Amino acid sequence: MKISNSKRSKISEQILAYLYSISPKPAFTLYIAQEIARNEEFVKTLLLDLKEKQLILEIKKNPKGVPYLKRSRWRLTEKTFNLYKSKQTI
Repeated sequence: MKISNSKRSKISEQILAYLYSISPKPAFTLYIAQEIARNEEFVKTLLLDLKEKQLILEIKKNPKGVPYLKRSRWRLTEKTFNLYKSKQTI
């Protein structure tokens, strides 16, 4: 089943809003998928699209600097965070 671009865009907005709400703390793909009630693989494709657009950053290491083998954490870029922050205060 194909999802329209407008629905993909709205789901991406939900992802960005969730990451803004927990910022500056990064979140694993699994937790983002659970929060917006979507399939983890589908969410990962959207996250990678957002990464290409430079709206979010992918963190591939744990806080101790050890690389994750199969996991990634995600957080908003500084530019995206500031944009969301300016829109929230209006």
